[in-house]
Amino acid sequence: MTSTSSDQPTGRRPARRRWPRALALAACVAAIAAAGWGAWRTWGGGRPTQPDYLTALVQRGDIEDLVTATGSLQPRNYVDVGAQVSGQLRKLNVDVGSDVKEGDLLAEIDATTSIAKVEASRAQLRSLQAQLGEKDVAIIKAERDLQRQKNLLAEDATTIETMQNADTTLRAARAQINALKAQIEQLRASMRVDEANLKFTQIYAPISGTVVSITARQGQTLNANQQAPTILRVADLSTMSVQSQVSEADVSKLRKGMDVYFTTLGSQTRRWSGQLSMVEPTPTVTNNVVLYNALFEVPNPSGALMTQMTAQVFFIVAQAHDALMVPMSALTMQRGTARGNAPADMPPRPAAPNTSNTPHIPSAANPANASGSAGTPGPATPATPATPATPATPATPATPATPATTAPAASARPISTDAPASPPNREAWEQMTPEQRQALREQRRAERERQRGQDGAAPSASPLVRPRRATVKVVADDGSLQERDVMIGISNRIHAEVLSGLAVGDRIVTGVRQADRGGNSASSRGSLSASPFGPPGAGGPPPGMSPAAAGRAR
Repeated sequence: MTSTSSDQPTGRRPARRRWPRALALAACVAAIAAAGWGAWRTWGGGRPTQPDYLTALVQRGDIEDLVTATGSLQPRNYVDVGAQVSGQLRKLNVDVGSDVKEGDLLAEIDATTSIAKVEASRAQLRSLQAQLGEKDVAIIKAERDLQRQKNLLAEDATTIETMQNADTTLRAARAQINALKAQIEQLRASMRVDEANLKFTQIYAPISGTVVSITARQGQTLNANQQAPTILRVADLSTMSVQSQVSEADVSKLRKGMDVYFTTLGSQTRRWSGQLSMVEPTPTVTNNVVLYNALFEVPNPSGALMTQMTAQVFFIVAQAHDALMVPMSALTMQRGTARGNAPADMPPRPAAPNTSNTPHIPSAANPANASGSAGTPGPATPATPATPATPATPATPATPATPATTAPAASARPISTDAPASPPNREAWEQMTPEQRQALREQRRAERERQRGQDGAAPSASPLVRPRRATVKVVADDGSLQERDVMIGISNRIHAEVLSGLAVGDRIVTGVRQADRGGNSASSRGSLSASPFGPPGAGGPPPGMSPAAAGRAR
């Protein structure tokens, strides 16, 4: 019994030690579970996940589709003034930056040698003229001798040989006079050269302008025997020429006469405008990069533009004024264009002044308004082309009340200007005379030009910009999202013009805001920092939307 009593305390001690450990382990598990549940509740695990949208308001503004390039400024008209005679540059009358007029004396070259040559030529000319006078006297004497011999021969007082000798002497004197006259003419020509070289020692301004550079210094000896050395350059800075280099990927968008503007490094807020004059057909290749030179001129009355300035050039491919604008990040583009199959309820955009001959077609996607009738922007003004009670659109092809307009197109449509594909068309084409075929081509060409004029595009407009289909998510008044089809016109990397489907004040989704690891919000789609619509959610919730719904829509 002694051993039994001693064993019982020994068996109870391990049980007492296990209870504290179990309690500590349970407390740790409870703490971990509480922390996990709190994190789950804190970071949204316990609430329904709602995406945090970035939104913007549809507003009106100006939009431009641009081709950018880098160029340099050069004077449109400049002359490198050089020396035509050799000698020492004795005097230079101008400095760099001096304004000169045509005919002003710029520089003088030592004329000692030229003056000596002119004086020697003049003395030689006087000698030849004296010899010519002597020969004139000899001719007079030879004529008298010949006449005397003829009289003596008539009286048989002399011989025929003596008379012939007198005639020969007269002929020789006349030949000598002709030779002296030729020498005098040659000497006079040489004198004109010497006198011109003497005038060339004084250098005058060939044009009015500004001295932009001087390459020679006073006292320098100029050698004009091999090539004319350049002394200075005179440039007309009233009109500058901009030579910009456009990549081969963008040169196809350029056309002669399109509007263009540029900025300089020193005046990035000021724009100079002009029109494209030409695109040189021969490119320059630098490091396997093909660049084409595009040239245009710009007036410079104030003289703010200088030679060799770097210009950031913007060619306006298309532009729209006071148009509905949305960020490109809000659009989901659809395949294909809307030309020819646009919805009939798309209203025409109000006409804006087009100063750049842009290829924008404001009503090409709306056949119902192809005749140029006025329309009210917005989707609430549908126009049905087949409705008989629409006298405002007499040029609509679907209107039966315009047989004079649609009849030529209907008669010309079955026959193509090329070889027709169907047998009846081919037979009709082959039965026509060459004159009839040419008349049909002209008729179809006139019909196309007329249709393009009804669509709102000028006959010379480029078909680079066409209406396109896209979808956009619009925030409704109750905070729900609606996917809406829109028609897009001019677009660039930031904004796009909306032709139909949206109205001013509509709130659209431009992206989704996602939270980073630190709990800060980050946008997953295009930021609106460069957008004219302002920061996301600016202006408060739309009318009729509760703050809670607006918070969910954001």
